[in-house]
Amino acid sequence: QVQLVESGGGLVQPGGSLRLSCAASGSIFSIDTMGWYRQAVGKQRELVATLTSGGITYYADSVKGRFTISRDNAKNTVYLQMNSLKSEDTAVYYCNADRVYVYSGSYPRNYWGQGTHVTVSS
Repeated sequence: QVQLVESGGGLVQPGGSLRLSCAASGSIFSIDTMGWYRQAVGKQRELVATLTSGGITYYADSVKGRFTISRDNAKNTVYLQMNSLKSEDTAVYYCNADRVYVYSGSYPRNYWGQGTHVTVSS
């Protein structure tokens, strides 16, 4: 079974920075795309950023220029560096791993982490 564990959330003042981490564990052979989503209270979950194993990135317009996604393929870990944080960035941030191949399986699967809270407030 594959598990994703996020860390790094917390309370930060507007203009501050946080770095989220997400480590995938299990009998993982490879992961195609890793990314971050977020869900604010009363809103739908939205895509924040993704990064493929080949290095292709995608960012939501709302975070371009402020957030940076990176990953360590050897460690099956993805990071989200968040700078110039705004109050509207307050949400639960979820890690996602798409098209995960495991040694014992034949079909790739999608996995979610449990979420980590980010609160931007003075």
